[in-house]
Amino acid sequence: MGTPVAGAADRTRVRRLPELAVTDPAVLRAVLDAGVAGHVAFVHDGQPYAIPVAYGRSGDAVLFHGSTGSRLFRTLAAGVPCCFTVTHLDGLVLARSAFETSMHYRSAMVLGRCSVVADKVPALRAISEHIVPGRWDVVRPPSTKELAATLVLSLPLDEWSVKVNAGPPDSSPEDDGWDPPIGIVPVQLVRGELAEGV
Repeated sequence: MGTPVAGAADRTRVRRLPELAVTDPAVLRAVLDAGVAGHVAFVHDGQPYAIPVAYGRSGDAVLFHGSTGSRLFRTLAAGVPCCFTVTHLDGLVLARSAFETSMHYRSAMVLGRCSVVADKVPALRAISEHIVPGRWDVVRPPSTKELAATLVLSLPLDEWSVKVNAGPPDSSPEDDGWDPPIGIVPVQLVRGELAEGV
């Protein structure tokens, strides 16, 4: 697997607001590494599905897991085309018009086909450590039965796009005469303290 390249295929080229596209693979990895939950979308029996997944990254691949009893995860394991996304909402952009009101965000989209990970324990450790660093070493490891009930999938970072909006509010001549408060309302995901025993 080579270095992932943004817009390597026409379908990952950012067309709407292309000036917000980022082609640095380090930014892709940073967006993925900063997230906890993603969504994977695919079509099964003619019906589109988008399912939330906890995930981790190992090198140039995204890892996520599900039940061997899930028909949707079995569909992904069969190698159907899929789309994996992660989005961070960083702020609300309040402009003078409803049309220009928007968001600060960092988003990543990865296209490809998943493969089944045979060596599940290191992959599950990578996912666990991504979600809560240091947790894997203090919890009971998965049992043989639990491993048998778990599908771990890997999606290579071969075809992807990243889009980042961090700019100020836009305005137009039609906004003259309107003077609402404008600016950025920051949005943050904050981890609280562990509520023990809950």
